[in-house]
Amino acid sequence: MRLLLMGATGMVGSEVLRQALNDKEISEIVALGRRAVEARHPKLKTVIHQDFMNYTPLRNELERIDACIWCLGVSQLQVSKEEYEIITYEYTLAAAKAMIVANPAIYFVFVSGDGADQTGKTKTLFGRVKGKAEKDLMELPFKNLVIARPAGIKPFRGNPRAPFLYKIFYFSYPIWKILTPTKVITSVDLAKALLYLAKIKTDQVIFNNRELKEMSKKNPDPEA
Repeated sequence: MRLLLMGATGMVGSEVLRQALNDKEISEIVALGRRAVEARHPKLKTVIHQDFMNYTPLRNELERIDACIWCLGVSQLQVSKEEYEIITYEYTLAAAKAMIVANPAIYFVFVSGDGADQTGKTKTLFGRVKGKAEKDLMELPFKNLVIARPAGIKPFRGNPRAPFLYKIFYFSYPIWKILTPTKVITSVDLAKALLYLAKIKTDQVIFNNRELKEMSKKNPDPEA
């Protein structure tokens, strides 16, 4: 399988990349972003791309891809409302539309989040924008679309690129795991689930945090 990974330098994407590099079922990984990833591997290809609203120059690259895991994102606390909507919604839809044109059979795995609201009635910016992205992705003619809704994510080894609140969550994770076990997941388990979902064919579109944890058990860490 040839995998396109968006957000490979982020908290979730970097863990997806680590596992994908050691996954025998994945023959090539294209890490697309504005800067190169630090990893080096024979089956890893880094593609530097600056304009996330225009994928015309990448048409030939997209035609070769079997699946895309979309981990690109930012905390709503790190940018303005306008920037958050552009990064979370506009970038996602622009890429999704380009991928469908290039390869209608592509498998698209979108990392959304617990609390995403497709009705747009929630008061949180995160819920409204993620929900809008989900809704419009589901209206596109994807043959294979999966939407993952993780809840509280524990960064792998306290990833330094994680937002400040995630760093706090990293240390308080054991408490949350006891109090709300269905609402927490490690970045390692989330990556396992995303890779598993990128390989299988399923009629189910949306997977909640509890289901993602179950999916992770079906895809063991290749380095474990």
